[in-house]
Amino acid sequence: MTRSIAEIAAQLQGYDPQALSADGVGDFLSRLVAPVSETESVGVLDALGRVLAKDLVSPISVPPHDNSAMDGYAFDGAQLAQGALQLEVVGTALAGKAWQGSVRPGQCVKIMTGAVMPAGLDTVVPQEFTKTQADGRVEIPAGLLQPGDNRRCKGEDLMEGRPALRAGERIGPAACGLVASLGVPRVDVFRRLKVAYFSTGDEILSFGEPPREGAVYDSNRYTVHGLLTLLGCEVIDLGVVRDEPALLEQAFRDAAARADALITSGGVSVGEADFTKAMMKKLGDVAFWKIAMRPGRPMAVGRIGQAALFGLPGNPVAVMVTFLAFVRPALLRMMGARVTEPVLLKAHSAEAMRKKPGRTEYQRGIVMRTQDGRLEVRTTGNQGSGVLSSMVQANGLIVLHHAQGNVAVGDEVDVMMFEGVI
Repeated sequence: MTRSIAEIAAQLQGYDPQALSADGVGDFLSRLVAPVSETESVGVLDALGRVLAKDLVSPISVPPHDNSAMDGYAFDGAQLAQGALQLEVVGTALAGKAWQGSVRPGQCVKIMTGAVMPAGLDTVVPQEFTKTQADGRVEIPAGLLQPGDNRRCKGEDLMEGRPALRAGERIGPAACGLVASLGVPRVDVFRRLKVAYFSTGDEILSFGEPPREGAVYDSNRYTVHGLLTLLGCEVIDLGVVRDEPALLEQAFRDAAARADALITSGGVSVGEADFTKAMMKKLGDVAFWKIAMRPGRPMAVGRIGQAALFGLPGNPVAVMVTFLAFVRPALLRMMGARVTEPVLLKAHSAEAMRKKPGRTEYQRGIVMRTQDGRLEVRTTGNQGSGVLSSMVQANGLIVLHHAQGNVAVGDEVDVMMFEGVI
């Protein structure tokens, strides 16, 4: 059952739309959005970035048999109790061609990596640890091995009949390889999330329009398009919509009819008298927030029709920060993915940073490793919310938490890294 903005707000302790914490935003959005239900079957090569819709149960064990982890000699490890060994080589086991003979005490089989372990043998000595005697026997020094060394056991990676991947897993390159290792050609995934986006404002220029005083070329649309594409969404680009009620209403209605989620930039500042905010109120169940954060204080969330609405600030950096901090986790939830908190890296600050408790700040940072091996982070300099070049220079966001105060040189800080995200 879909809950209204008021019903969600009533469940949140201390909810204040005029002074909402960053943690409060995440809590609210986790209750606002729900996963899509439709699924489809795709081939392994098309599964990258998709979200698994149901557990993938392994039809086989991997590996399917005990095999050697090394090129060397396979033997019965119980003989190691005798100390140094001299073993007669009675055969060769190759990968893909099992050796079928029997092996008595005092004997071994030459074996290649990946070859099936002959019956009764459980230990492999790497070839480089042995010496070959004049009579062809292999000498194994004492104290190098324990019984069972260098043997891969049947099913030690994946066991037949058990889940190899869980529903909600976002399929990466390793998972694609894992699926292929099971001989499974197709997997069931949730359908792609459809996200519509448009920029608003008479001051926004599109390609081909000549520069004019007070106007800027649209960057937000291309930034958001890139973020959504990397996330694996189906992007519906509705361009730039002018500040005219009829045009805005048509754009909102069109987006809500075609998409699961709608993202806009600009027109959400508290007290701002423009048509965008008024149209959101007219057509949807929408809350307007002042978030205790920097950059990106104003934000609108809610629904227009069945589509989730994310009204982001207009400044380019604020758009990216609010997307990474709030919208991306919400969209992942809508995609059916198991959402976890972003992994924050610990790094030592290379500079002092002024910070007032009572808001979360996201500083653009550059993380490097020092000569002594420590991770160190410095800011990109100017932290203005319109300085988009700073996001290009940065490799992460320094997260200064709500209750945190000033940062001194050498203090540890949290960093939300960009790698794999943008």
